[in-house]
Amino acid sequence: MAAQGGVVFQEKVSRLLSRHDTKPVIKPNKSLVLRDAVANRKPKKGEATCITEMSVMMACWKQKNFVDALCSSEINSFYSCVEIAQAAMKNKSEQTRLQGGFLHPKKATTLLKRYPNLRSEI
Repeated sequence: MAAQGGVVFQEKVSRLLSRHDTKPVIKPNKSLVLRDAVANRKPKKGEATCITEMSVMMACWKQKNFVDALCSSEINSFYSCVEIAQAAMKNKSEQTRLQGGFLHPKKATTLLKRYPNLRSEI
């Protein structure tokens, strides 16, 4: 079934590239061949968590001349928020890993170099 879809795609591309009324429908400026490498971009960090707890803790430190004992409740609330956020992030990464998810660009490049694409146009 996948081979049939590839044949249909090849026919469509060749029809678009063929001359129709002496003008090509599309004129590619580069060859229509996939590269054997992927751009090495870093994954996005995501949004920051526990900002309000951190700001409350720092405000308490400033008021109490940076004495930890006087701001223990704020420190504990900040650490509990961080633990909850780390558990949620770990749970999210496990779900994406189980569902297939995201392939790191370096791993994708090594796979593409191991199994290179055809170098000729369709």
